[in-house]
Amino acid sequence: MVDLSDEMFDLARALGPATGDSARLVQFVSGESGEGTSTCAREFARVVAERAVKGVWLIELDLMRGDQYAAISEDPETYGFVGAAVRASPDGGSFFSVTPEVRGLDGRPWAASRYLAAYPVGGRRFWVTRFRQEALRSGQAVSILGKSPYWNAMRRHADWVVVDAPAYARSKACLAVASEMDANVLVVAADRRDAVAPQALKGAIERAGGFCAGMVLNRAAEEAPRMLKALLP
Repeated sequence: MVDLSDEMFDLARALGPATGDSARLVQFVSGESGEGTSTCAREFARVVAERAVKGVWLIELDLMRGDQYAAISEDPETYGFVGAAVRASPDGGSFFSVTPEVRGLDGRPWAASRYLAAYPVGGRRFWVTRFRQEALRSGQAVSILGKSPYWNAMRRHADWVVVDAPAYARSKACLAVASEMDANVLVVAADRRDAVAPQALKGAIERAGGFCAGMVLNRAAEEAPRMLKALLP
């Protein structure tokens, strides 16, 4: 694993700490797949968890993949062991819908929040989510909500909420929650030689009402290309 600790500490300082009782919500997203968004989001969450008081939540927006839970579970030496699952909602809300609804044995609708589990990681105040695909029934569909009280509930529940979004070229889920975030951070592979995809993503986030805080060059081994530098605030 590439050690991104210094870069993530610098990013956390640039974004600023949580204020009062409100967590900082940060979304990591790339224009195209394979640029290292999940690695950056995971490493950012690990780093800020070291100084967290209330906790850090790593939320995977690509619900059907579960990559973050798998990566952390497979590397206890780096992250610590994963504990038992709990509900991932402080108030029973969710940032997605599941349709059509199903009903439990008591006849009541199964709340969407019951499909999302959270797992404590190591001895730190660090949690990672996993969507319970096994609970879905045939014919059910999952959609990310454009507006949801879930995010404000999480503000009161944590120091940082780190959202790992699927690449913009594959899914527009990042746009649904962009305006709910304090910052949207673009992840760009260091070997990218043009700014077409990052520029398109930055524009889309801003049109959706989100704040684009800047860019992380992943696997950076050389000076950033000039066109990409122009995107930096």
